[in-house]
Amino acid sequence: MIPSRPSHVITRHHDGAIHAYVPDSGTLGVLQPVAVFRTRPGDEVVESVVGPDLERAVYTTLNGVVCLTRAGDLVWASDFEPPSARAHLHRPGCALSLDGRSVWVYRPDAMAGRGDADQWVVHDADSGAVLARRALETVGHGAFQYVHPVDGSIYLNVGEGQDGSVILRAAAGASGEPDWVTYPWPDRCLIGLAPDGRQFMTVDHGQADVSFHHHPSGDVLFTLSAEAFGYDPEETFVEWSGGYLTPDLALVTLGGEGPDEEEWFRHHLVDVRTGTPGEEISVDAADPYELVPLGDGSWLTGARDDHPVRRQRRSGGA
Repeated sequence: MIPSRPSHVITRHHDGAIHAYVPDSGTLGVLQPVAVFRTRPGDEVVESVVGPDLERAVYTTLNGVVCLTRAGDLVWASDFEPPSARAHLHRPGCALSLDGRSVWVYRPDAMAGRGDADQWVVHDADSGAVLARRALETVGHGAFQYVHPVDGSIYLNVGEGQDGSVILRAAAGASGEPDWVTYPWPDRCLIGLAPDGRQFMTVDHGQADVSFHHHPSGDVLFTLSAEAFGYDPEETFVEWSGGYLTPDLALVTLGGEGPDEEEWFRHHLVDVRTGTPGEEISVDAADPYELVPLGDGSWLTGARDDHPVRRQRRSGGA
């Protein structure tokens, strides 16, 4: 399960299948799936990942993780024991390592009723064998995992609801076991990693500002509030969305309510080399969380006919 080349593979779930898209092919507009994986009967997919070779899919359900071939053959499966009787408030997630050799699974076991805390578990991608396991000091509803594009370390952002957000990182250790790092902030949400791997972007859990950090230290390079973009900070907040449009440009999403309580949101560029807020751009998104920046100057918006749409800035502007 080793990738043949670096690539973005985006997945979407519908009609009992995982649809895989490769948006870095140069195609704009509505994307068509390059591979479709039929899940096991009765499985409801929570999160999925497909490697660049497009030969296998890994997905989580509320009670396990499954690996299938494109032909639908089961490669391996690992159940979360005991099965949870809770149908809400816990969303297990999965990610594939940069070299394709391991699958990283976030298990929100506390919310699922399986224990007092969560787990981060590393499986062999070919056999499903557990390679490493980390008990976390979190009680999360779900998490996002980000694979560093250069050194292959894995970032994990655990959302604990009103209690905040915890960011961790795992990197290859000298002993073969991962080195686990927890960043010292209980109140920042990880939004994305720069495509060149030099930095990462977070938003305050209370939505007061956005910060850009050095990788891997986490040292803050600069922070911007809504006021820096020309908005009233008493009436405007920073959304937990956006990301890196290119290695040098990030997209920050601002939101608020109008005089008639209608909600609004806008996307602004930031030059991350200088920390300078830039122009507003139009991304044609239906909500603040529909936008998925791809790091190559393009982004995805929500599905049209169940397929994502890839767009990019027009020459010379938005």
